[in-house]
Amino acid sequence: MTGTPDQLAIADHGLVGDLRTAALVGTDGTIDWFCPGRFDAPSVFAAILDPGAGSWRIGPDDPDARSQQYYHPETNILVTRFMTEEGVVEVQDFMPVLRAHDPDHRQRLVRRVVGLRGSVDLTMTMAPRPDYGLTQPDLSRSDDVVRFADGDVHLALSSTVALDVDDCSASATVGLTTGETALFVLEVLAPGEDARGCTEADVDELFDATAAFWRGWLSQSTYTGRWREWVDRSALTLKLLCHEPSGGIVASPTTSLPESIGGSRNWDYRYVWVRDAAFSVYALLRLGFTDEAGAFVRFLSERLGEAAEEGRDRGDDDLGPLRVLYDLDGGIPHERELDHLAGHRDSRPVRVGNGAVDQLQLDVYGELIDSVYLFDKHGRGISHDAWSDLQRVVSWLMQNWERPDAGMWEIRSEPRTHTTSLVMSWVAVERTMRIARRRGLPGDLTELAAVRDAIYERVMTECWNDELGSFTAFPGGDVLDAATLLMPMVKMVAPDDPRFLGTLARVEERLVSDSLVLRYDPEHFGDGVSAADGSDESLVEEGTFSLCSFWYVEALTRAGRLDDARLALEKMFTYANHLGQYAEQVGLNGEQLGNFPQGFTHLSLISAVINLDRSLDA
Repeated sequence: MTGTPDQLAIADHGLVGDLRTAALVGTDGTIDWFCPGRFDAPSVFAAILDPGAGSWRIGPDDPDARSQQYYHPETNILVTRFMTEEGVVEVQDFMPVLRAHDPDHRQRLVRRVVGLRGSVDLTMTMAPRPDYGLTQPDLSRSDDVVRFADGDVHLALSSTVALDVDDCSASATVGLTTGETALFVLEVLAPGEDARGCTEADVDELFDATAAFWRGWLSQSTYTGRWREWVDRSALTLKLLCHEPSGGIVASPTTSLPESIGGSRNWDYRYVWVRDAAFSVYALLRLGFTDEAGAFVRFLSERLGEAAEEGRDRGDDDLGPLRVLYDLDGGIPHERELDHLAGHRDSRPVRVGNGAVDQLQLDVYGELIDSVYLFDKHGRGISHDAWSDLQRVVSWLMQNWERPDAGMWEIRSEPRTHTTSLVMSWVAVERTMRIARRRGLPGDLTELAAVRDAIYERVMTECWNDELGSFTAFPGGDVLDAATLLMPMVKMVAPDDPRFLGTLARVEERLVSDSLVLRYDPEHFGDGVSAADGSDESLVEEGTFSLCSFWYVEALTRAGRLDDARLALEKMFTYANHLGQYAEQVGLNGEQLGNFPQGFTHLSLISAVINLDRSLDA
């Protein structure tokens, strides 16, 4: 297959989902990414990665039609409105969620098309291509239902208008005047299961129930500050990344959207990163959402139980008791390339699975235990079994914290000792001590304190560059890492400590450009990623990391520079897409880059806003 520079930009999309999977809907009315069943399943629509890999478009025939997108207030129901010379029509896209933990949940993609003014002619074309575009399915029609299957994937399209079917696509032409409606419902079925079809009354009921679900969930938020619309949209986006059946939280619902157009930094983020999910739990807890935290702690407990059974928490596995990431079943998604796909705007390769699963990243233990500490403090509290799991994890970490690793940025070159890994190892031990003291739980506090203090001394002596006046990315080095901005946030240093203020100043000099922050200096950090021609792609112009940009806002806040923090925050808002959602990075021209939407970006937005609000009110 071949790509095209005319593919819709990453930012020109919105997300709908049902807490099991999600779909991207473009501003042109095309669903160009959808994995039926669950986030990490093979796609049926993947035109965002290759025009020939499947899509589902509904849009006006008028080539000059203009479009706008918005979310139905306080919900994840997405509306794409088209304006033509003859009239106005809108497509309402949603995946029904009727209640939390619904045992009778049925997965459906609902597209309701409504004529608003005048008369508009539209075309619907659905061209499914299962297994990441490898398969052209045979479509069959029975009455008003079009069915197709590929292996375990069984789908059925129902409509209130006549459908034309050929070997591998379904289409319809629709003319709508004011007040008229056309419905299209794609159902994900078990083998042999009958489609239920759709009626206007059914879809009306599903729409109202889904809107009520999202509004009811959002009403639990305790945030009432200055930037409520931004926080609400970030919270709703994070909730869309939650996989309700397992309790896992995926980093993003997409794979291989490039960090640079035409580059090879294209990764699969449809998995549960311990780091990202732990930070997500932190953000949701700050807003008063405890159910998601409890579900994730359960997911982690299952993984730790498996580690105990396999002996990995006793050192039988060089990678330790936890993997960096898991699939939704707790499995290991090894990385492979899909050579038949051109990639988004010819950005190859397209990958599924992620090689980071075979890396040692010691910082994940700090993020994990910090989230458990917060859940124990603000949520329902951890169980005896969870505490036993935690003790085994910390016991392993205390024996391994000095090892070189791949670090937070998942370098693919030789492992090194990373300052952030040391910092988060300190967090892991320190938070374990806090939990034990607060709850009176058993543990060797003397041994814990000795390791905590040893880590602290190494960070303060070897990771501090006196000549530079800054903490650095590696002990004894002079390369900067924006993740050192986390140090006061995790309470390793005070926000007015001269060492942190010096680090903030150096980061501003070297890594900040108009509030946007590079995660590191790519010319000197080196992440071991090579371009297709074998050259070092770390020398390619890298986008700024929106996660780091929000960390910068929070660092300014904690340093007492509130006017600077507020200006940097407002600037960051201008880089969101039209719906208030962010990918992973921002390119030199302001383009959103990387997988979309990115949970890490939205959780850091929530944290930055809450802390700035609190400081402005003080």
